[in-house]
Amino acid sequence: MQRKGERVRDNVTLPYGDGQLTFHVPERNLLAVLSPRAVTPSVDEAAEIRRALQSPIGALPLAVTVQGARRIVVVADDMTRLTPVKVILPILLDELYAEGVRDDQVNVLIALGTHRPMTELEIVARFGSEVTRRVNVLNSPWQEPDQLVDLGTTPNGTPIQVARQLVEADCIIGVGSVVPHHIPGYSAGAKIIQPGATGTMTTGATHFLSTRTRRSYLGVVENPVRAEIEAIAERVGLKAVMNVVLDTAGRLVQAFYGDPRLAFRAGVELARQVYGVALPAQADIVIAGSHPCDIEFWQAHKSLYPADIAVRQGGTIIVVTHALKALL
Repeated sequence: MQRKGERVRDNVTLPYGDGQLTFHVPERNLLAVLSPRAVTPSVDEAAEIRRALQSPIGALPLAVTVQGARRIVVVADDMTRLTPVKVILPILLDELYAEGVRDDQVNVLIALGTHRPMTELEIVARFGSEVTRRVNVLNSPWQEPDQLVDLGTTPNGTPIQVARQLVEADCIIGVGSVVPHHIPGYSAGAKIIQPGATGTMTTGATHFLSTRTRRSYLGVVENPVRAEIEAIAERVGLKAVMNVVLDTAGRLVQAFYGDPRLAFRAGVELARQVYGVALPAQADIVIAGSHPCDIEFWQAHKSLYPADIAVRQGGTIIVVTHALKALL
């Protein structure tokens, strides 16, 4: 059986939607077939989430963090991510309930960034009936100016327009997964707040910072964009994050709960081991598969950034994506 991104003789196979796409490349022309490393997933995802909650990184225990809080907002990523929110959120809600927090004191805010709002059916499918029955699950209001609050600017001059729900919360907890990302280096951490739950002016300003480098910040932890979004998340009041690292099939490998900066960076160390691969040289032609970021072309374009690193100056990039099927 052929594995993802592997070649057999002169054939190369890439994941494509729910299936595979195989094409022929003469071995003399093939420099490398690169894909994330195979890692062993957790045998019990729920137990791993509980373990992380009981072992906070650089932060006080959850019980202390939420002590006295009347309004708690959990910010979680949307359907464009593989984060196992159906596993994480029920456990988190149970932990909050054990500390005396009622379900009606908790809202889940979907970190859309500037993605389209999720429909009611998509919300139930994404977060599960248990979560949607217990608490309100709301799209972030980036398209509703009257639901955004102006918090001034960062020291760097970035305007901070944030969802009103966050400003009115006593405690904010972020939930997301750590993967390389071309704008802030990696997803997760403070990214759940910016761009997750801010307005377009804020998002435009931070994303513009990423254009000041020849190539993207993909896989670079410390960079101007990360510094800016962490400053914004701190101003907004992000108290803690539950960040996870997944394998290529979306299975949980390890969870990291705690301080938004420190827990995120602990997750990055593992994500590097999974997603970081050695490039023998830059190629004349790079064929880049977008899977699993192929729900729409907005997500599929992410395949361009690792391809840009792998291709020589003046070379050719070919994007293979099932997302284009939706346009036909």
